[in-house]
Amino acid sequence: MNGILGGRTTNMTTARENTQEILRGSIRTSPIAILLVVIAGLAVLLMLPLTAPIGPMYWDVFIYFDAANRILNGQVPINDFFAPVGPLGYYIFTGGTILFPRAQPVLLAHWSWLVVTAPLIALIIMDVDRRSRNTALALLIPFLVFAVLPFNTRSFYPFPGSDGFGIYNRHTSQLLYVLVAALIFVRSARLLCIVIAVSMLALFFGKITGAVSGAILCLFALLAGRLSLRHAVIAALGFFAVLAIVEFSSGLVTSYLKDIFSLVAMNDETLAPRFVQSASLNFGVLASGLLLAALSAIANSRHLSADLGLIRREKTLHSVSRLLDNDALWLVVVLFAGVLFETQNTGSQAMILIWPAVLALLLHLEPATAKPKTLVATMALAGACVLPPLVYTVERAARAYIGSVKNVDLPNQHLKTLGAVNLRPRVMERTQRVLPILTSHHEAFTSFAKVGELPSPALYSEFGFQIGQLIEMDRNISSLLELEQKSGIHFSTIMTLEFVNPYPWLMNRNAPKYVAIGADPFRAVPNPDSQELKAVRAVDIAILPTCPLTDANLQLLKIYQQGLAQHIRIKLNDCADALVNPRLAARLPRQ
Repeated sequence: MNGILGGRTTNMTTARENTQEILRGSIRTSPIAILLVVIAGLAVLLMLPLTAPIGPMYWDVFIYFDAANRILNGQVPINDFFAPVGPLGYYIFTGGTILFPRAQPVLLAHWSWLVVTAPLIALIIMDVDRRSRNTALALLIPFLVFAVLPFNTRSFYPFPGSDGFGIYNRHTSQLLYVLVAALIFVRSARLLCIVIAVSMLALFFGKITGAVSGAILCLFALLAGRLSLRHAVIAALGFFAVLAIVEFSSGLVTSYLKDIFSLVAMNDETLAPRFVQSASLNFGVLASGLLLAALSAIANSRHLSADLGLIRREKTLHSVSRLLDNDALWLVVVLFAGVLFETQNTGSQAMILIWPAVLALLLHLEPATAKPKTLVATMALAGACVLPPLVYTVERAARAYIGSVKNVDLPNQHLKTLGAVNLRPRVMERTQRVLPILTSHHEAFTSFAKVGELPSPALYSEFGFQIGQLIEMDRNISSLLELEQKSGIHFSTIMTLEFVNPYPWLMNRNAPKYVAIGADPFRAVPNPDSQELKAVRAVDIAILPTCPLTDANLQLLKIYQQGLAQHIRIKLNDCADALVNPRLAARLPRQ
């Protein structure tokens, strides 16, 4: 009997010791090794001529190629052309096109931001790994899922496909995740300074609304004592020193701020409705997070009461910081920063930044002393916060990639890697049937445009529309090359009266200076000044797509009408008109 009981006791002791080893972070898989393997794997994939299933608003990725072409031709973002976001992502992507010329566009655009985030997350997990490998992995694995899979955490179309839109919003969301992880988990003050300064610079030059949310998080870290005043000043000095260098060398910072104010003026809707929209779109995560924070505050009310008592007795900043530095309040602040950022977004990896805050709350749980109901409720609410975005992203990726096994590649002649997409045969069949209808019923679709409506509210999300755009762009290039051959003209500068202008990249030509990229006339195209109008007057050819003609295209034609007034309008083909510079029009063949 003693032998049996003794053996059982020994086994239980061994199991308990093994469990404690795991909890102390004894998993032998190095987080850095995992990160390096993933980065190497992605680099290999970018070298291959892959195709990806087309997704809603795929044409958003064309903006990156327009910017890259301009940069390679000597233009400077912000200074030489208006852009919807900061210049950093465009420069990184441009470098990516040089290193990986055959890369699939969505993959390249999405993964390019790892140039910024991968070194930062590496610094964070190295610091955390010294204390707990499990915690380091718990921070790294979710980050990698979102950084690797090119999908938003919400869908804009029922069919599965890669999300080619909102990429800069995803980049910012991932960087905010990194910043929150650093503020909560990094213990090295010097390392924290570096991460904060680099993160804030990348947020500033990536998307300014991300920098606003990041500043809120950093301010709270300072108030909560996670960041000392001395190190906050050092990080701020580093941040402003880089801004000063960029400004004095190029004047880019001033121009960037002017563009931001222009965007604010064009989007003058008050913040309150956008907060309501952001909160409603992220209601599940927000409600679960607030309930989790409330539950944590109640469970730790004894500690909070003690901290309040300390404030009353000592009345010092240290005592206030001790009160503020609690898991519940951190979660509330992170939720607020996430909702604030999402007020300015249309598609991204929304609210993934709360993962580190929820993880910290869970790590501070005391299962031995917590009530079972409290423990179960905490775990359930934590799962409701962080699992839906993660599971939904993985689910969408699985649907898109598994479903693409039977997809067909898009046939094309001139689209380079922009045509590296695949789609369901039925979508291709429908698109080929619909295009002739669009061609033969121009007047009907023009009527929609004239009253400021689209034929379908979801037109830009429809896979058929995106495929149709690619087919017509390929055809337009064929028409341009044929026109050049017949006339002896070489169209050096090409612009479009459309949201995107991939033609200069695809044809190795130039885009006009000062003309906006990502030309949404209702949100992101300021009224042209004399300098821009002069550049438009010099444009060799401007392309106006007409299958279908949209209200946005008509609005762009109106915006640039003064600059194009002397251009001669011709029919490029059944689905596109062209406005040709008068100095070249005399050489055109008669139509």
